Amino acid sequence: MEKQRWWHVAVGGIAVLLTIMILGADLPISRQVGAQAALTAFVVGWFTIGRLAWRHLWAANVFVAILVVSTGVAVSFYAPMAIMQCIVYPLAWIISRGLRWAILANVALALAVGVGFLVSNGLNPSALAQTALTITFSLGFSIAIGLWFKQVWKLSDQRQTLLTELHAAQDEVAALNRDAGVTSERERLAREIHDTIAQDLTGLVMLAQRARRDLDAGKASQAAEQLAALEETARSALAETRALVAATAAVGLTSGGIAEALERLAQRFTRETGTSVAVDIDGGLLVDRDNEVVLLRSAQEGLANIRKHAQAGTVTIRVAQRHDAVTLSVTDDGVGFDATSTVDGFGLSGLRDRLALVGGTLEVASTSRGTTLTAMLPSGVGA
Repeated sequence: MEKQRWWHVAVGGIAVLLTIMILGADLPISRQVGAQAALTAFVVGWFTIGRLAWRHLWAANVFVAILVVSTGVAVSFYAPMAIMQCIVYPLAWIISRGLRWAILANVALALAVGVGFLVSNGLNPSALAQTALTITFSLGFSIAIGLWFKQVWKLSDQRQTLLTELHAAQDEVAALNRDAGVTSERERLAREIHDTIAQDLTGLVMLAQRARRDLDAGKASQAAEQLAALEETARSALAETRALVAATAAVGLTSGGIAEALERLAQRFTRETGTSVAVDIDGGLLVDRDNEVVLLRSAQEGLANIRKHAQAGTVTIRVAQRHDAVTLSVTDDGVGFDATSTVDGFGLSGLRDRLALVGGTLEVASTSRGTTLTAMLPSGVGA
């Protein structure tokens, strides 16, 4: 619509200019009327049919015919009407469907102008030479400019297509990022639930079983101790759940840092399972809060596997910091397992994913005399 508005202005402007020129020319009245009638046919043809040419092929073809006839007739009555070429050639390029039809329309216009010149100026050698020079120059210039503009429009259309595809690709990438973010958040929640709530629930089950056995055996005092431990574990699970919902740091790290958190974890494990757990931490350990969470979750996973599978009598948790790494190892004296075999469950794979997010690694070494789980974080995570 914007393009048509500017063409309306151009056609109207050239019509006013040529009308003034016709009225001011020293011509017989018949020639003035003929030139003005041809110009009027061109203007009326544009505003009635030409404006439809962008949407209808028949309108484009009919209007090109009007261009050719009206221009030739106007020049035949008054040679300076050849000024119409400055508007009719561009219109022929704009309206015609395809390069071949545009060139044919230009040739037809050139022939019409040539015939008009000959009718207006006569068939003398001078007029013939002037007519041939004029139409050759006009046609050549129109075709050169038209081809150049066609190439520009083609490149513009290609760029527009590429831009549209780029926007579509950006939208697709944004959708994939959203999906990846959702998947990542689900995986994070799965790791947190496995490392906290699921392990707390496992501890609750074991404490409840021990309390039931003590009650069945008539050991009321021991059963009371187990029930107290069960209540404490349940409170811990509730606190971890609230922290997870609030997306805060691990409850075990709310005070005292990693050292105290591991001591509390060891004491709780000993109380729940009866297995002795020793904690050995290098003095002056410097680890930031996010990586303290990773170390704590590594220790929890190691103890969870010991609880389920190891049948261990003693466990040692060691944390050491060297110039290039911080390592946490959980070692037990249990029955061990084949560390090279495929292990069902989410625990170790989830821990590897958690460590990978901070550039860490996980190693598991096991023999018939026990197992060592080692989590390693790169240097710079603390300090």
